Amino acid sequence: MKLLTNVTIYDFNSFRKNSYVLFDKQIQETGNMSDLPKGDYEIIDGLGQLVLPGLVCAHTHFYSAFARGLSVPFNPKNFQDILDQLWWKLDSHLTLEGVYHSALSFGSEMIQNGITTVIDHHASGQIRGSLDQVDKAITKDLGMRGIFCFETSDRFSTSECLKENNDFIDLHQTNQSSGLFGMHASMSLSNRTLKRIQNETTAPIHVHVAESQMDEDISITKYQKRVVERFQEFNLLRKDSLLVHATHVNDDELDLLDSKEVSIVVNVSSNMNNGVGLPDVKKFMNRHIPVLIGNDGLSPSMTSEYLALYYSMHLKYLSPTAFTLEDLKQIILNNYEYVSRRLKINIGRIDTGYASDLLMIPYNEMTSLNESNAFGHLFFGLFHAFKPSNVFIAGRRVLENYKHPIAITENLELSKEVSKKIHQAIQKEDRS
Repeated sequence: MKLLTNVTIYDFNSFRKNSYVLFDKQIQETGNMSDLPKGDYEIIDGLGQLVLPGLVCAHTHFYSAFARGLSVPFNPKNFQDILDQLWWKLDSHLTLEGVYHSALSFGSEMIQNGITTVIDHHASGQIRGSLDQVDKAITKDLGMRGIFCFETSDRFSTSECLKENNDFIDLHQTNQSSGLFGMHASMSLSNRTLKRIQNETTAPIHVHVAESQMDEDISITKYQKRVVERFQEFNLLRKDSLLVHATHVNDDELDLLDSKEVSIVVNVSSNMNNGVGLPDVKKFMNRHIPVLIGNDGLSPSMTSEYLALYYSMHLKYLSPTAFTLEDLKQIILNNYEYVSRRLKINIGRIDTGYASDLLMIPYNEMTSLNESNAFGHLFFGLFHAFKPSNVFIAGRRVLENYKHPIAITENLELSKEVSKKIHQAIQKEDRS
């Protein structure tokens, strides 16, 4: 049993100063230091530190880890060129070894940024067994929680993608690891493939939706339907499905989504980087469609995404008040609610009975810190440079004084060698 002492607690709901947290896999109790329980506990002094729930990333791509430093010819004229010239070139070279080490590398950095649960959208040249490698790196070796899928598309063997997704979903239904059915995007999925998905799985889908205008244009030209309408035709808008981006959906599509128990996941840093536009987040929220937030594999951080969403919506709506800190907070809470439901566990609160997924971060406030302004302090005082000192998942300390366990550190050295081999293989192919 561990006992955090002298901490300030904030969980996006409640705020308490001069407090303690007693926990093992679950939080046993919290209280004021004047009521500190006596017992044989591992005491961790958190004087001068905030304690927050571990953060959730609702959409990422672990395979993107090895894109850093990769030198390839890159002169995209449209969104398809971005896929062809970078992302599909990279993921096609990932063997099971590369899958494991890219997930380990990216996951380790996520922990250093306070992320304890992640929803990944995976792709690799080697399909069968790839999700087990992601799961091994993320949940077994790093100790994180994860929800995983393989992004089915017509550039792969549909049969292998179906089997990989379905096998993983069937075999992983714990409070640490589970699956969704992965699909790349409408633009890379034929009607025949969508029909197979409809017939061969009942799981919620995790899919890119209208990330670029090209996705909508192709759907209208080839199928005479918009993207969301096309998925509905095959009864794929299932409860708890994650529709990622939704940058170019129209009002008719939103009406359809409003009638379904699905969520939209926004990733505005990636949208800005790819030059594809920004989603109309307030319109989603006003229609009561749950909005979640991810990082699309662009970085291992979530707080940078919170910043990007807040500032980009002010620019989009040409108003500093159109999208508020309360709006942002609700989206963060939606991440916790979704993961709690899918993993069948309570996370996102620092209260009795909740999972002990916690982070500690030093903070010496310049001005008064209280319940009414705590989230503002987080946003303007910490999110720009967010580096937790300690991270716990299910009560296990996975980051101690900013450092990973030695076994993880040693394994990360091997990851560098694996990434080098992948870069060399890609560059050799480009030269030939």
